[in-house]
Amino acid sequence: MRKIIYILIISLQFISCEDVIQVDLKSAEPRLVIDASLNWLKGSQGNNQYIKLTLSAPFFDSSVPPANGATVIVTDLHNNTFNFIEEENTGLYINNTFIPVIDGVYNLTIIYNNETYTATEKLISVSPIEYVEQKNEGGFSGEEIEIKAFYSDPKDIENYYLFEYSKSKTKSLEVYDDEFTDGNQIFAFYSDENLTTGDELIIKNYGISKQFYEFMNLLLQQTDNESGDPFELQPATVRGNCLNQTNPENYPLGYFKASEVSIFNYTIE
Repeated sequence: MRKIIYILIISLQFISCEDVIQVDLKSAEPRLVIDASLNWLKGSQGNNQYIKLTLSAPFFDSSVPPANGATVIVTDLHNNTFNFIEEENTGLYINNTFIPVIDGVYNLTIIYNNETYTATEKLISVSPIEYVEQKNEGGFSGEEIEIKAFYSDPKDIENYYLFEYSKSKTKSLEVYDDEFTDGNQIFAFYSDENLTTGDELIIKNYGISKQFYEFMNLLLQQTDNESGDPFELQPATVRGNCLNQTNPENYPLGYFKASEVSIFNYTIE
């Protein structure tokens, strides 16, 4: 009998009870999310541009709702007006007559749900990526592949850069300034333990404004390799340069930027 009781006690230790916990999260009215990046690829005309509008969604929602039916206009200081037309009901607004000008100032106007949103940005030039070096004994383990993308920073000009590394369906972002490297040839650094021989790595260098540099720097400080990327849910709201002129309290999320872009396609050796 004692043996039976002992066995029962031991068995109970391996039995766990599961309780379903309902988490009540506070909900808020959806906000407009503005993904407006006018990118002029070096060597191209830069006429084809798009702006994506979505709405913020509850934490557990698996999809991001598009913002349909908006009026989206970009103007410059030469009285040119560029209308962005929505592609079906995707929230993707397209224009194929855009005229990019280095240091040109562009004004964005969005009318959505009877509210007007505005932003202004200058199109920033960028130094081309000249060449790429690869090291196969990087990282703490000595087995990670490290990539250096070299470029020359213009002398006596305050410059800011956004580097984007794309591999398959993953992206990594880094921002740089030239406070201590003005006028020198320097490099952007990328490392990934999952890189293997034959992988195609697309490296993009964007010229960005100081304001956008500070915006991205704050976002990147809130993320790391474990938590995701700047376009996932953030611990705190970082506001961009877009303003709601009709109802300031209903501020949008996102940013309006204009950049010249240098692209370098690299195959991992």
